[in-house]
Amino acid sequence: MTDRLTLRRHIRHCRNQLSTQQQNDAAQAVIDHVRRADHLSSARAVALYLANDGELDPHPLIEWYWSRGSRVYLPVLHPFSPGHLLFLHYTPDTPLQANRFGIPEPRLDSRLILPKSELELIFTPLVAFDAQGNRMGMGGGFYDRTLAGWRNGPGPQPVGLAHNCQQVDSIPVDSWDVPLPELITPGRHWRW
Repeated sequence: MTDRLTLRRHIRHCRNQLSTQQQNDAAQAVIDHVRRADHLSSARAVALYLANDGELDPHPLIEWYWSRGSRVYLPVLHPFSPGHLLFLHYTPDTPLQANRFGIPEPRLDSRLILPKSELELIFTPLVAFDAQGNRMGMGGGFYDRTLAGWRNGPGPQPVGLAHNCQQVDSIPVDSWDVPLPELITPGRHWRW
């Protein structure tokens, strides 16, 4: 399954077959992994996402960070720089609207934007990953652009979130793909 489109279809189908109970158990297992990792549990400014299309649901993790006094930010499609993301402060009262992909995101308000360099962690969704830390997204390149150069200076560390079923033997890698230094599945906390 080296064809990206075929691989995406297959893994999206697998994660959409997970039951509500399996999704809930996965979300709880992720919190357990984060709780045990000091650099993750102590973060005060973290970016997460709202689950879509069977992605591992980070909402329980969002609530866990809120309970610890951390500030949570969500990605928003940049209105003036196509293919890029902004990160807006997210609270239980933040009004949401569907973006052009139908994914809920905070309503754009420049007062709520945090520069990416001030985030500590960016938890990223993904479609598939391999044991070398390669990540395949939905194909738009939003997170690859956001994470490009993260090792070269101050700014957030990326952490992938995925279901166990999203692991594959090998991800076809392009020059613009950004490998992850860390990824959490319900069954394991991966570090490269």
